[in-house]
Amino acid sequence: MKKKYNDTKMWFNIITIFPEMFRAITDYGIVGQAIKKEIININFFNPRNFSKNKYKSIDNRPYGGGPGMLMSVEPLYLAIKAAKSELKDASIIYLSPQGNELQQSNIEQLIKKKKIIFICGRYEGIDQRIIDYQVDEEWSIGNYILTGGELASMVMIDSISRLIPGVIKTKKSIEEDSFSNNLLDYPSYTRPKIIEKMSVPEVLLSGNHNKIRIWRLKQSLGKTWIKRPDLLKKKY
Repeated sequence: MKKKYNDTKMWFNIITIFPEMFRAITDYGIVGQAIKKEIININFFNPRNFSKNKYKSIDNRPYGGGPGMLMSVEPLYLAIKAAKSELKDASIIYLSPQGNELQQSNIEQLIKKKKIIFICGRYEGIDQRIIDYQVDEEWSIGNYILTGGELASMVMIDSISRLIPGVIKTKKSIEEDSFSNNLLDYPSYTRPKIIEKMSVPEVLLSGNHNKIRIWRLKQSLGKTWIKRPDLLKKKY
C-alpha cells in the first residue's frame, strides 16, 4: 500500500534488483528502529518487475561491443518513472565510481533533501541516457569498485539516517563523532578499570571534566595528525 507523504520524515525510494539485501539495515540497528518509529520510510522498485520479456531479464549487450553487460534501459527507466510518481520532486542519486566522493559535510546537505531515489547499478553499469536525463547527482563512497550500488546506497542511508532528529537520542554523541568537526574521535574506554594489566588512563578516572575535555581534544588532534593529516588541512 502506498504511504502518504509526510515532510517530517526522510523518504528513500530504491531502484534495485536485490531488495532483499537491504534487510541488513531495514531489519536491524538504528535504521530498522527508525523505520518502526516511522521516522524513515523506504520503498523498493525492482526493474525485473518492469521487464517486458518473458524471462524478466534486465541485462543487455552494449552497443559498439566490449566486455560485460549493461542493465537494460527500458525496465530501469520504467522503475525510475514509478519511483518518481510515488515520490514527487525527489532527488535522484546514482551510485557510481564516477561520482563525487562522499564526505560527512555532504551527508549534512543530503539530509535536507527529505526525498531521495537511489539507483543501484549492476553489471558494467547503466545506459548513459539514464544518467544524462534522469540522474540529478552521482556519488561514490570511495575509490574502489563494488559489484553493485546496493552496498553503497546502504552506507549512504545509514549515514544520512543517523543525523535525522529522533533517530539517535543523544545529540551530543553525534556532534562528537569522527569527521563531524574534521577530527578523528578520541580513544574511549569502559569498565573494568584494569584487565590483563591493561589500565584505563588515569585522567579519565579523575572526575575533572575540564582535564578530561582537554585530554580528549589532544588525543583527537594527535590521532588525526598521525592517521589522517588531510583532515587537518581542511580544518585550518
